[in-house]
Amino acid sequence: QVQLVESGGGLVQAGGSLRLSCAASGSIFSINFMAWYRQAPGKRRDLVALITSNGRTSYADSVKGRFTISRDNAKNTVHLQMNSLKAEDTAVYYCNADQTGRPYWGQGTQVTVSS
Repeated sequence: QVQLVESGGGLVQAGGSLRLSCAASGSIFSINFMAWYRQAPGKRRDLVALITSNGRTSYADSVKGRFTISRDNAKNTVHLQMNSLKAEDTAVYYCNADQTGRPYWGQGTQVTVSS
């Protein structure tokens, strides 16, 4: 079992920045990769950024150059630095961890960008 707790969401003006954090606990030794997804009202949950156990990253085209995913292995934490935020970034952001094919999800954190 893996437990994920997100923090750092909130309200920000367009052009501003936010940093999301996801703390993992439990059986973290077998986590293959961690990721951030987001879901806007009435839309599907989409992948935003992913980081593998060896540090390789991948981003959705819509956030490339603006968002950065990183991980602190010592603290079992993944961060998502979001810069140049746009109104269309407004969504609930979810932390995800893959443990040998089994997904785990955090409770989600709301990010609202006002235009």
